[in-house]
Amino acid sequence: MTTLWAPDIGGGDLNQVTDLSVVLPIYNEESCLRQSIDEIVSVLMNLELSWEIIGVDDGSRDKSTEILRNMNAVDSRIKVISFRTNFGQTAAMAAGIAFASGNTIITMDADGQNDPAEIPRLLNCLANGADLVSGWRQSRKDTFSRRIPSRIANWIIRRTTGVYLHDYGCSLKAFRSEVIKDVSLIGEMHRMIPILISINGGTIVELSVNHRPRTSGASKYGILRTPRVIADLLVAKFLLVSTTKPMHYFGMFAIGGLLVSLFSGGTALWLKVLDQKDFVETPLPLLSVFALMFASLAFLSGLLAELLVRIYFQQVGPPYKIRWTLGL
Repeated sequence: MTTLWAPDIGGGDLNQVTDLSVVLPIYNEESCLRQSIDEIVSVLMNLELSWEIIGVDDGSRDKSTEILRNMNAVDSRIKVISFRTNFGQTAAMAAGIAFASGNTIITMDADGQNDPAEIPRLLNCLANGADLVSGWRQSRKDTFSRRIPSRIANWIIRRTTGVYLHDYGCSLKAFRSEVIKDVSLIGEMHRMIPILISINGGTIVELSVNHRPRTSGASKYGILRTPRVIADLLVAKFLLVSTTKPMHYFGMFAIGGLLVSLFSGGTALWLKVLDQKDFVETPLPLLSVFALMFASLAFLSGLLAELLVRIYFQQVGPPYKIRWTLGL
């Protein structure tokens, strides 16, 4: 195949800030990787911007790493991060974003389904004041078994968080660097990036983008990932309610449990005094005890969460281990 890009003639300081960074999480994409990067480069070459592409090899077991090495040798603007093993898409995105030097950061899949021709449209939306432009695969070219669970998950996330987007799972997104670098990505939270940015007061715009069918390789996603999405949603919901003051969140449950305990206990005593009934005849004393236990556990959970949040903000390490890098 004829390459669409020429050797880098710019050189320059590796620490120099660029206009645009494109982050590509990569896992076993040898069959389409070179073509995908060629397409991206052909689009970037038509922009009057300085740019870099950061390919994050997430422990691939095929020739993806070798392809990235070769492309870096030809154009130093194609940079590489290689993980020691497979840490997942969220970790790959987190590493690429952490190393990105661009004022604007775009994330997209390396499988060719995200259309690089959409990059200028994303940048135009970002220039109009948005902090995040999130792609919406309105006409999604995936199998029925992938589209239906995704629609259900998107509906649940919208209803639960109040952040109304059609497509949380689309990897094609554009960010202002200072906004996305403030977001901590752990677990498999890349789907929840709009929610995390909303927590920080960011402005979010959704843009309908072209989505293409996969022509090679195999999808890394399936219905078995649904429990992980639900778990991430619960974490995102908690963060949305209270990020830096978890005691405010748990405290509501603690106070509620305490009030139930006092009310049921007081009612049981009132029945005992007025009606001369045995405590065994009513479940209220048992309810009072359980409610008090619940309130105590909620309070202790909030206290523990407060301590963990303080430790987290003092010192947090990346959720990945890097073997080596090129150009970074």
